[in-house]
Amino acid sequence: MAGLVPAFRVLSDRGGQDAGEDGGKNEGCKMKLHELADRPGARKKRSRIGRGIGSGTGKTGGRGGKGQTARSGVRIKGFEGGQMPLHRRLPKRGFKNTPFARKLNEVNLDRVQAAVDTGKLDAAATIDAEALVKAGVLRRAKDGVRLLGSGEIKTKLAFSVWGASKSAVAAVEKLGGSVTILAPKRETGEQAA
Repeated sequence: MAGLVPAFRVLSDRGGQDAGEDGGKNEGCKMKLHELADRPGARKKRSRIGRGIGSGTGKTGGRGGKGQTARSGVRIKGFEGGQMPLHRRLPKRGFKNTPFARKLNEVNLDRVQAAVDTGKLDAAATIDAEALVKAGVLRRAKDGVRLLGSGEIKTKLAFSVWGASKSAVAAVEKLGGSVTILAPKRETGEQAA
């Protein structure tokens, strides 16, 4: 046990005395908060463009002399001097389904429960997009409703929605309710092939 030394103490070569960063002058001193600082060069001053020739970025401000790239607002993005640019050399691939994707309203269980508590939704009737719009939970029906499981539900309810998360279905069925999914079931890879 005599050979162990605490992590913050450094033993110098001179007879086992404590040695600080200054070679042992501050023996046994701990670092103070006001001595904390970034490493040299960690904080760099920002370059001020167009502030005299001594700065290296004066007059033309690093843009060279005249021409299209010296002006503001004009850049030739992707232009490679007449050579076929990279974005045209590479083949097109894939597609975006954005214009054709279904725009669904996402509704959490806690918002439905709040509407039931205030009497805007009838717990006995089936809750669908029209009922949610009528109750003021949704502004418009869009392409359908996707039920999400955030929040707590306390009432037995029957839902008829386009989609629902697993947690939402589990929470509704736990209280004896039901969730009817209107979306057609997806074919698995083996059946489709």
